[in-house]
Amino acid sequence: MPLQYYDPMLYASTSANPNVMSVTVTLTEPVEGELLREAVEQCRVRFPYFYIRPRVEGNELIPVPNPLPVIVRGTWAPTLLCSRETNYHLMAFKYEGNRLAVEMVHSISDGAGLLPYLKSVLYVYLSQKCQTQYDPTGFRLPGQAIPDTEIGDPFPGIDVDSVEAPFYQKPPVADFYQLSNRHPVGRDHWQVYFLKLPEDQVIRYCRDNDGSPNVLISALLARAIRQADPDDERTITAGVAIDHKAMLGNSDNYRLFANIASVDFPKERSGDDILKTCTIARGQLMLQAQPENSLFYLKTKKMGFERMRQLPLQAKVDLINKALGMKRSTVAVSYANSRSFGPLDSCIREVYCLGEPTVSDILCEVACVNHSFFLAFSQAFESRDVLETFLREMESTGISYEVMRTEPYRLSGVRYDDILDETTPLNI
Repeated sequence: MPLQYYDPMLYASTSANPNVMSVTVTLTEPVEGELLREAVEQCRVRFPYFYIRPRVEGNELIPVPNPLPVIVRGTWAPTLLCSRETNYHLMAFKYEGNRLAVEMVHSISDGAGLLPYLKSVLYVYLSQKCQTQYDPTGFRLPGQAIPDTEIGDPFPGIDVDSVEAPFYQKPPVADFYQLSNRHPVGRDHWQVYFLKLPEDQVIRYCRDNDGSPNVLISALLARAIRQADPDDERTITAGVAIDHKAMLGNSDNYRLFANIASVDFPKERSGDDILKTCTIARGQLMLQAQPENSLFYLKTKKMGFERMRQLPLQAKVDLINKALGMKRSTVAVSYANSRSFGPLDSCIREVYCLGEPTVSDILCEVACVNHSFFLAFSQAFESRDVLETFLREMESTGISYEVMRTEPYRLSGVRYDDILDETTPLNI
């Protein structure tokens, strides 16, 4: 099958910019490693598109089936995906105590694509561990047929080439505020803070202040950053994740079709109350989160793929590395549709999504399960001043919170082993 513009572009993850994502689940009981390994392998037949390894083919780095077992490690220490130590897979599992996590190269999929897979692994694992026959409704399980909406053309019937530019396209702010100018440190100093908030309090506050969870968090982060550095005149920009698959009616497909909408918080509006701040931010977001914008995103994605196809692979790698090294916003907020793990909810205490704060200085990944919001607050620096100011802003809303834990950023990296020969000396 010829390459399509929606196929995973594996060169978008490199040693310099790993671009790895993760979902962590805390269970009510300690994880049994062998049962987890068995569950991961059983789900291979239902999710073959995640059990792959990279191979060079012409100017492309393509995914091919990987028959080797996915590595399941009994440690929280990071490893390297695509390497010998992970059997050349683009994902790996880890566990420690009651926690388990799946880590995956982000260019394969997004959080909306990864969560159904993890739910199925947990279903198989907990069914064995608890010797319980759970209701399978809503789970993608071994033995089921894989629908074409999941693995085929994500948008059949859409004539992408005829799509016109949308009525509204928000121009980016060129000189937005960057925290990295105040806190220049390397990856070894990145930190992650895990927070828990009551769902009912968050939703009630959003309802009363014309917001949504991602808008509220963006607004509170912007207010916190402004308080931490009140003399700076630059606009604070929040990148809010948009799921274009969902916008166009196909939430089944596993591929990556996420991007961000920019929400700006200029200095001259820093005196607005939270209601006005949220109203303006939500309006900016709604203007960009329209089907016509998603259609145009598909067109630009296809055009970009066709241009990149003409380049040597190393040139593509270099361009991607440069793009991923450029900041796109001050903060980024992503709210994956988690809500419930169905009959497994009683076995689950916490769910956190995690990404890399590369194109923004702070990344707040949001999940919701068991009537609680779980925020993974990742930052590309060590200082706690923004976090502490953010928590004071949270207190001012009356929304209670718990800081569940703080730890160094320990998401795995990427190293491409044994896929290149002497005729293809790529630096990835």
